Amino acid sequence: MPDVDRTPHDAPSDIDRNLIDELVSFYNGALQLINCSALFEEKFKAVFETHPTIWGAYPELLVPYGKSAVESVLAVGFPRSVDIASAPSGSVRTLLIFRTESGLGVIETREGTALSETHVSADSERALLFHQARHDALTGLPNRRHFSDQLQTSLQLLGSGRLALIQIDLDEFKPVNDTLGHAAGDMVLKMTADRIQSALRQGEVAYRLAGDEFVVLQCCDDQPAKAERLAESLVSALREPFVIDGINVFVGASIGIAIAPNDGHDGEQLMKAADIALYAAKNDGRGRARTFNRSMLVMLEQREMLRRSLRVALQEKQFFIEYQPLVELSRGIVGFEALLRWHHPYAGVIPPALFIPMAEADGLMGKIGEWVLEQACREATTWPPHLIVAVNLSPVEFLRNGLTDRIAGILDAVGLPADRLELEITESVLLERTTDNLDVLNTLEVLGIRIALDDFGTHYSSLTYLKNFPFDTIKIDKYFIKDIQTNRKCQIIVQFIIELAHGLGMFVTAEGVENAGEASWLERKKCDRLQGFLLGAPMPAEAIRDFLRQSSFALQA
Repeated sequence: MPDVDRTPHDAPSDIDRNLIDELVSFYNGALQLINCSALFEEKFKAVFETHPTIWGAYPELLVPYGKSAVESVLAVGFPRSVDIASAPSGSVRTLLIFRTESGLGVIETREGTALSETHVSADSERALLFHQARHDALTGLPNRRHFSDQLQTSLQLLGSGRLALIQIDLDEFKPVNDTLGHAAGDMVLKMTADRIQSALRQGEVAYRLAGDEFVVLQCCDDQPAKAERLAESLVSALREPFVIDGINVFVGASIGIAIAPNDGHDGEQLMKAADIALYAAKNDGRGRARTFNRSMLVMLEQREMLRRSLRVALQEKQFFIEYQPLVELSRGIVGFEALLRWHHPYAGVIPPALFIPMAEADGLMGKIGEWVLEQACREATTWPPHLIVAVNLSPVEFLRNGLTDRIAGILDAVGLPADRLELEITESVLLERTTDNLDVLNTLEVLGIRIALDDFGTHYSSLTYLKNFPFDTIKIDKYFIKDIQTNRKCQIIVQFIIELAHGLGMFVTAEGVENAGEASWLERKKCDRLQGFLLGAPMPAEAIRDFLRQSSFALQA
């Protein structure tokens, strides 16, 4: 008989006390006996001297149905009841198989007798409650509590092996909830769990931590190679569309990998390393996996330094604005777009794509946005009176209460007519609080302010927005313009947008125009405005007057 405790530590204490005189046994992940009740030890003593596994005690489970039930409980965690026949009597016994922290537990009715229906029901209920406390109700995967316990146990038992923590985060899950509803989001999470489970092999366990965050623990010696292979297969599996009510939904996933003990000796260190690797995967463009290395930590520390610096950048006057011309080929320069820049005292000029998301996340974009708007409008008052100024409005600014009053107050303070201001918003602004957002847009229109829909074609491009609000301008993203001379699909898309906008009485601006061939193609298709390095690079405010005087695109009054 193997040396096992008589008190099963892997099961809840109430099951232990109530069933200590029943046939109760517990097994590890390899299905070897690790604990049992006294009655079980007495009955199966001879068997376990030679074959101390679940199959030794219950060879009847070796049939396909029995093996399937055991594998199902191990993989999914839901308890299963299995009837087996005793040889040679043929009497039927019932096994309640349930998941424990380290493997499986089995409760058996005594041969020749039967537990009362109430007793069996109570046992099943206790096992089910234990399962529910440690598993996610939506996906059936082990939950954060189970993960934390298992991670700690795995690190303690690691020895000379390697443990991979593979953190998975869905890239575009929030828009699914926003556009299709939470029921659709739940379906995506369930299907995500199924795809993750399908990619796993023995020794790999998936958990759902919260929301769209999943994690896999993988223990083997060939690390990080094996974890990276699994991560790539998961990225590929989650890249395929989810079909929700006949609609193809593309979500994708980014993955961060950390390996113990190299990247951490405890759960907190390992989770931090995986988080950093996950951030690197998202920062590299999403839809990919990255394995933690020390250079990532240096980059994160630099990022945190920038984040701290950003909090004082406005008051120390480190921000400045550059202006890029907007050109109508038939008339010339019609205005300038204001582009925010940050000159860090030590790091130099920081790209907007890096610091603007930081400012939005940290709640700083409201004050920064107000400064940009006031500065740009004030500068525009020094230009010829027929030129407009275009200012980007971030989603964070748009959702702040009192937006229209702030904008009207700035226009009054600097003395710029409302029809010389064009506010550029992206489609992401319209994903939340749709009714309120449309009210804001309508109020701005009443004030006489122009509204442009920026980056059209790169997000959701819902025609609902164009139907519900009469934008003054649609801006075509440079993604479609850079291949406009050679890519037939880009040509069709751009021509469609131009014709659609004109049919709705809107202007069209093409961004990212860099050569004469692109400009010529767009002119033939009657695109109204062009913007890009061919027409003029972003410039400081003090250079605008000379640019207007020297430019061949200067507006002829």
